[in-house]
Amino acid sequence: MNRKLAVVLRTLALCSCLLTVFLALPALAQGVAENRTDSAVAAAATGVAQAVPVEHKPGGEANLIIPDLSQVRFLGTVPGRSLLMGGLVVCALGLLFGLVFYGQLKRMVVHESMREISELIYETCKTYLITQGKFILILEIFIGLVMLLYFGFLLKFAAVKVAIILLFSLVGISGSYGVAWFGIRINTFANSRTAFASLRGKPFPCYSIPLRSGMSIGMLLISVELVIMLFILLFIPGDYAGPCFIGFAIGESLGAAALRIAGGIFTKIADIGADLMKIVFNVKEDDARNPGVIADCTGDNAGDSVGPTADGFETYGVTGVALISFIDLAVREPAVQVQLLVWIFVMRIMMVVASGVSYLINEAIARARYLNVDDMNFEAPLTSLVWLTSLVSVALTYLVSYLLLPQLGDGSLWWKLSTVITCGTLAGAIIPELVKVFTSMKSGHVREIVTSSREGGASLNILSGLVAGNFSAYWLGLAIMSLMTIGFLVSTGGFGALMIAPAVFAFGLVAFGFLGMGPVTIAVDSYGPVTDNAQSIFELSLIEQTPGIRQQLQTQYGFDPQFDRNRRCWRDDDDLLDHRGAHSRLAP
Repeated sequence: MNRKLAVVLRTLALCSCLLTVFLALPALAQGVAENRTDSAVAAAATGVAQAVPVEHKPGGEANLIIPDLSQVRFLGTVPGRSLLMGGLVVCALGLLFGLVFYGQLKRMVVHESMREISELIYETCKTYLITQGKFILILEIFIGLVMLLYFGFLLKFAAVKVAIILLFSLVGISGSYGVAWFGIRINTFANSRTAFASLRGKPFPCYSIPLRSGMSIGMLLISVELVIMLFILLFIPGDYAGPCFIGFAIGESLGAAALRIAGGIFTKIADIGADLMKIVFNVKEDDARNPGVIADCTGDNAGDSVGPTADGFETYGVTGVALISFIDLAVREPAVQVQLLVWIFVMRIMMVVASGVSYLINEAIARARYLNVDDMNFEAPLTSLVWLTSLVSVALTYLVSYLLLPQLGDGSLWWKLSTVITCGTLAGAIIPELVKVFTSMKSGHVREIVTSSREGGASLNILSGLVAGNFSAYWLGLAIMSLMTIGFLVSTGGFGALMIAPAVFAFGLVAFGFLGMGPVTIAVDSYGPVTDNAQSIFELSLIEQTPGIRQQLQTQYGFDPQFDRNRRCWRDDDDLLDHRGAHSRLAP
């Protein structure tokens, strides 16, 4: 009874706070308006003109009006709208790419004992996602009430626009939630298939299967995001596109925030719980007698797959909405607005192509080099994938910009815009290299921490780790700041003739370039939970202790299991898991 009363009181207190805020908003808005009026009067009295006399319209992105994309022709004869319609075909191919890989992984052979463990992990993950979905819908009720009061009652928007904002907020939530669920499902196919493939004693499947799973997630995620945004841009009337974009951005931000934060907390709690069980009952980390292992495996997926996937969907979307808003508000000429809008979306489409092509090339090279070897450096093909994708993206950036914007401004802006985007693209390749300096098993910093632990115990271990962490933060921050500085300097070379605040646009393009390798970034982030789960599945299945297992595998699957080599593959992969996990927390 007391518990129910406490819940009721907390709910009433929250409602009272919200009511107080909404009652105060009109007075606050009136005060801001009066302050602007006083400033304008003072400016007129002193003879000081405003830099850009633009009428203020409350409501932000909801007031955006997208210009007619057909008014500008590209490549000589192609209207902007037709060019972006072709982009939908590329998105469909990206979706097909992801779904084909999904089907391939699902059909891969796997021992029944391993399948049962992976399905148990999936069922636990499903329970987690259903719980999270209910929580997000409760949040949406509160956020929806805020949007209704703000747009409907405070700003006096038409009922249809408010309804559109609310509808597309649900679309945004569904997008973040849907790609996260897809990621969980395909990862729990890949983990058992990876564990089973490792029994052959060859390291290549332990690299290839998790990466294929991640590329499936990445390609599907970016393609779904682009389809939704292109649909708004191409098929929604221009004066209603703004409410669609702001609603979509709010929804995907809400979904991603809940899944990212809750997933990060869940994985740490589950990890600590499994470790405590290991210590208390004196069992191995992945011992089948440890009931916390399944929760730990679920936490790996929740924190390192669901969270980054939903977060990637949100980041990719809101960056696009921000750039659309800036172009619509800060660029003076409607024709230039159309040129930049079409250019931005064609660049996004081409980056999907760059990621897919780079993966296929890199996979063919890795297969030729490592398919039949007994030992491999797991980091090498991942590093080459990141750099190959980066270089292909940079080349396509300059090529597409030259083809679409040859006469923009003074005729040199095509390569200047490309250079700014390249700063972000290079950041996506440079940051993993800097991370390796501080987290790789061969790193001097890691060896120093090991020495500190041996000589000084836990206290010196923590201090040494903090020193290495601070150094890494310094160099990573310096790298990002340097690239943003280059972007700013390039923006001073003619951007101001087309728009106000060109530096802001340059910073947005750097972020846009950072997201250019989206599918590959998601694939690398998803690599960790799949391989980590695969190790756990191998131990939990107790396949090594199954009577007659060697004869069964020889008869049914045609190979003799190599259990010793299997363990060596997982040991060699542990280093990669650690610093790729560090990189995933630095990804945009």
